Formats: sequence, C-alpha cells, structure tokens
Amino acid sequence: MTLLTDEVRAYIGRTVRYTAPEALGRSSIRYFARAVGDDNPCYTDDEAAARAGHRDVVAPPTFVCETNQYADGRPDDDGYVGHSWDLPVPEGTRLVRGGHEYEFHAPVHPDVVLDVSWTVEGMEEKTSRSGTSLLLVTSLAEYRDQAGTLLARNRETLIYQEVAT
Repeated sequence: MTLLTDEVRAYIGRTVRYTAPEALGRSSIRYFARAVGDDNPCYTDDEAAARAGHRDVVAPPTFVCETNQYADGRPDDDGYVGHSWDLPVPEGTRLVRGGHEYEFHAPVHPDVVLDVSWTVEGMEEKTSRSGTSLLLVTSLAEYRDQAGTLLARNRETLIYQEVAT
C-alpha cells in the first residue's frame, strides 16, 4: 500500500495559525502542574516566582505545547479539540504519535495569549519490519505570545501505519 500519495504530499509546507480566545490564566497553569505532578512553587506562588526572577507565576515548560487553549473549535469524534492535519491517508491505517522535540525560549505567564503556527515540514514513507507501509510526518509548531515573542517550538513526528489484515 502506498501512503505517500500526491494528495498527501501536497500538505508539505502548509501552515495553519491559531490565536487563543483569551489569556492562559493562573488556574490553567495550576491545574496542569497538578496533573503532571510537578509541585514547583514557581507555578503557584507569587513570592516563589519573584525570588526566581519572574514577574508572575510561570507555567511548566511543556504546558504551552500540551494545552489546546488556543483552539476554539468543537471536539472531534475522539473528543480531541486541538490541531489535526486530517491528512487524506488511505483507509486501513492507524495514527501513532512518534515523538516530540521541544525547545523552550521564554517563560510563560498567566497573561499570555497564545498565537500558534503549525507547519508540515516533511514526509517520508518506509516499510516496517513486518512489511507494512509507514508514513512519517514531521511538523513544527511555534508558540508565541501576543507581542510575538517566541516561547517554544515543538517538532512532532506522526506515524501513519498500515494495519496488517
């Protein structure tokens, strides 16, 4: 089965952009820190954040990459509200997340309104050890604040795998 069709290949270089409808907020940062089990006081305590040199509490590093607060859409069939490329891959495939490479450039504060751009950087088709087709798709998300300051980058690899029948 060929997964890297001309229709799929046409997505290379596409960029979409989202701007959050509101600031991140202190409670979102607090809930995320709690959810990931990180009790760093800089995420919840003004004085601890000030002692560390921050103007306000800060978010855990991966917060901006893992939040969907920039998305203002409806959940998909799986309940997901974030960005999805919805690539026109042939029937009989499954999507597997292949990994992330994060870069963090600036602290993220509660008053940040996220502006996120996603770009499909590349695609490669391979054959698995079992002989099924694999399509590796890399995309880059850049997270900026309302002033345009780069906060973080997230390079993600998605793997579309032919399901053996």
